[in-house]
Amino acid sequence: MIELRRANMRKVIIHRTEPDEEPGFWIECPSLGIASEGDTIEEAIAMIREAIELHIEDLIAHGDPVPA
Repeated sequence: MIELRRANMRKVIIHRTEPDEEPGFWIECPSLGIASEGDTIEEAIAMIREAIELHIEDLIAHGDPVPA
């Protein structure tokens, strides 16, 4: 398990699956309760970034609070 933190980015946790399992990585954003996956770590990060953006846009569009 790897944790990534960057300025102005939410905490995400990257999990590596077993070598013979697909996808190779799954990634979660605990503060938003969302997850994504990818065959490579780069793909998993790109997918969770998109999921975070879309989730926050949806919360705002519905007038729901955005978790800190």
